[in-house]
Amino acid sequence: MKLNLKAPIVFFDLETTGLDLVTDRIVELCYIRIEPNGNEEARSMRLNPEMHIAESASKVHGIYDDDVRDCPTFREVAPALAETFRGADLAGFNSNKFDIPMLAEEFMRAGSDIDLAQCRRIDVQNIYHKLERRTLVAAYKFYCNKDLENAHSALADTRATYEVLMAQLDKYPQELKNDIDFLAEYSSMSHDVDLAGRFVYDEHGNEIVNFGKYKGRSVKEVLLRDPGYYGWVMQSNFTLNTKQALTRLKLKYTGR
Repeated sequence: MKLNLKAPIVFFDLETTGLDLVTDRIVELCYIRIEPNGNEEARSMRLNPEMHIAESASKVHGIYDDDVRDCPTFREVAPALAETFRGADLAGFNSNKFDIPMLAEEFMRAGSDIDLAQCRRIDVQNIYHKLERRTLVAAYKFYCNKDLENAHSALADTRATYEVLMAQLDKYPQELKNDIDFLAEYSSMSHDVDLAGRFVYDEHGNEIVNFGKYKGRSVKEVLLRDPGYYGWVMQSNFTLNTKQALTRLKLKYTGR
């Protein structure tokens, strides 16, 4: 089966210095860009994060400080990467919750104008969890009947994710449609305002706070009743994308 594409789609996977969207950085990025005509471009690159890679992270992906010391920084490759991702839909494994927010942060720090929040996003893990509820290694074995060699190598994980989605479409023809809009909606666990999911939309399209003491409250209400809330978020350890999203809402509801 081939994906029914109206626009290019980029399957990608990241390896990072750790799991904090604000403070950690990318050390390896691999992608497969598939064009509507079926042409593919695959690339794998290692990046100098300009910080120490946590030992716990290195034990998972096998990349250590010395391995990336002479590699380019994300800022140096950002212009070319932005062209690869611009105008394309995105897909990955646990990508909605981690990889896309992490990549968006790196682009913003590099000063790139690409907005990943505007892309349709397919999270193959969410499809898997809704239908089978396991991990990528298990998913690859279950759907493709193969053992995933070099697990946690970004390129191997990226290729496996692509193959798993193809197999999911074959296995669940009644539940899944070979349509990017459908898959993006189906693989979403929530409708997020920001990529980190700090603010979400309710069933009526209203923006709702999804964390902390105001969880479940309308963002509009919080901004109007607690003028200090916006400043607190701006000064706290939230992602740049979250701060950008809240700024847009502040302008929308307060006009300043």
